[in-house]
Amino acid sequence: MAVLQKLRGWGIILSILVALPLLLFIIDPSQVMQALESLSSKYDIGVISGKSISYADFQRDVDRFGKLHEMMTGSSASSEEAQKQVRDAAWQSLVDKYLFLKNAQAAGINVGLAEMSELTRGGESPIISGNPAFAGEDGSFSPDALSEFVSGLDNDASGNMKLYWDYVQNAVYTSQYYNKYNAIFSAADVENALMRERSIAENNTTAEVDFVMAPFSYVKDTTIVISDAAIKKYYAAHKETFKQQASRDVEYVVYQVVPSAADIEKQNDEFSAIQEEFAAADNLKAFLQRNSDRQLNQTWYKSGDLRSVAREVDTFVADNAAGAVSPVIRSGNNFYSVKVTAAKNLPESVDVRYIIISGDNAQHRADSLVGVLRKGADFSTVAVLNGAPGTVEPGVQGTTFRHNNIPEGLESVMDAKKGVPYVVTVPGGAYILEVTGFGESALMKQVAILEKEIVPSQETFNSFYNLANRLATLSAGTYKGFTAAVDTLSRETGAVAATYAHPMTVYESTSSYGGVDHAKEVTRWAFDNKPGKASGIITVGNNSFFVVAVKAAHKEGIAPVEEVSESIKNRLYSEEYAKKQVEEISEKIAGKDNLEAIAEALGTTVSSQSDVSFASLGSRQNDPKFLGAVAAAKEGEISGPVAGSFGTYVFMVKSREVGSHYTEDDARQEREQLGAYKAQMLVSVMMDDADVKDNRARFY
Repeated sequence: MAVLQKLRGWGIILSILVALPLLLFIIDPSQVMQALESLSSKYDIGVISGKSISYADFQRDVDRFGKLHEMMTGSSASSEEAQKQVRDAAWQSLVDKYLFLKNAQAAGINVGLAEMSELTRGGESPIISGNPAFAGEDGSFSPDALSEFVSGLDNDASGNMKLYWDYVQNAVYTSQYYNKYNAIFSAADVENALMRERSIAENNTTAEVDFVMAPFSYVKDTTIVISDAAIKKYYAAHKETFKQQASRDVEYVVYQVVPSAADIEKQNDEFSAIQEEFAAADNLKAFLQRNSDRQLNQTWYKSGDLRSVAREVDTFVADNAAGAVSPVIRSGNNFYSVKVTAAKNLPESVDVRYIIISGDNAQHRADSLVGVLRKGADFSTVAVLNGAPGTVEPGVQGTTFRHNNIPEGLESVMDAKKGVPYVVTVPGGAYILEVTGFGESALMKQVAILEKEIVPSQETFNSFYNLANRLATLSAGTYKGFTAAVDTLSRETGAVAATYAHPMTVYESTSSYGGVDHAKEVTRWAFDNKPGKASGIITVGNNSFFVVAVKAAHKEGIAPVEEVSESIKNRLYSEEYAKKQVEEISEKIAGKDNLEAIAEALGTTVSSQSDVSFASLGSRQNDPKFLGAVAAAKEGEISGPVAGSFGTYVFMVKSREVGSHYTEDDARQEREQLGAYKAQMLVSVMMDDADVKDNRARFY
């Protein structure tokens, strides 16, 4: 019986072993392998030096950096920009780990334990010495403060301190590798005395030039024929210049649902009725909770602050005293009425330092810490040793709150006593606050704003949806059907919106289509479908209906010659045209020994330009090929014809002048700037050489 159970357990495996050879007999094995590779890489965030990074592994790193972000800033990475910063930090840490550090170690660079001890415990690294968590009472680095922090790691039940310390140590370690690598790279980039002298001479030498230019014609010269063989030859010699990202050429129609005239009129009547109740309401907080899109807050505003709401609202508040109520204001897609509730002179800004306490017994812990602070304890040390998330934001020096940008619940700082720590309880925790200074005073006002967005009615919503549905139905899932349907609908009158197809090349990172943001689902559909396909309705943000068609697909890598042949053809044509023009001009001006005669032969005039310099920044607006020819020409002799970027030149350098405005310090500074730019490009070059794949755009 036991043997039978074992055989039953092996049944599925045996079935697979038998079926697999039969499957491979029927299906091309290469197709099976491609399918397996596709499945294995579909959920990879990227590949770094041959190391595949799965979405799950990357997301764990993102979560870790998100927690660090919250600890160091006191707020979660909730905005799209903050989330992007966290993801970028997580990705960069992987690039450092799997690419840069390995390359640096392969170059003979190493950072040992003794060196790390000196950098961290000794405070040699600016990451340590400049960190407010390790600062003493005077704000400078304190070995004792660092020692206290490290000794308290084992007593931190939350694990936050250890997470932060691991992050700091890794930052010090990686930074030291960068410092050493950049130092070696900079030392190898030598500029000898002769090179420096030439650079100074070129920047100080200017020329006065007379010239005649025959511009290139915009009319196509039909005698110049670029063959397919010439295009292919150029392509073969310059393949690396035709690298491209994966992309899709699409056409899309988007119907954005907007209120109709009937919707606006009806909602105006409804708002006017509510506005009368608003003017008479005693409990504004309760009234706005029931009737307004904007709730009551304790923010103080000065003149100009409310322009972001509506210019008319800001003007009314600035011109009226406490108790005044505005009439109905329509601005954009909203109705407003505003009531001025208070007015007084207050500081425009407040300098504050604070500690965030979260978790159980936050109020009790905060009260205890305030008692310690009032006895003279160091603010930063108290924050760190008590494991307060965020420590001090952004340090012992604190932060500055603008009067109209104070976090909700902390408005009391506007009237708080300077230098006296106190506690404010907020949902989920508490703040220990201390005001360290005030800005200049100005007249401030508190307001209650009744706000209602003008929204499309269900009837209007349905009419837009029906129009999008008609387009999708007529398209019948094909690009050909899509173009025919757009042509049909664009000629119809009386529709709630115009039908117009927008052509666009999209990449996996594309998330905006015209004025519609956060439309990544449109991009995903385009990349999941083949050329010639058209979509059904894709809804974005509940008020935008897309219908999309894929016209062409471009794979990542070297673009095929068919896709770039036209640009190559134009380039080769320009080169051949320039050669032909030089030959023709040479024949026309043969035997002429002055520019006036040459200009007459070419049907143009002589122009003059002074202060022409091959190296000066001011001259880079000129034709670079012309500048190069001027730099090499003999003084007092007619030179040319020379094919430039915009036309063909015949010229004479009348004189040269050597100045002294560009000094050795200028040359050194420019060299340092160039070196810094090269250093910034190091990792980018490494990533390109290692063929790093960054697929984050597929997921975020």
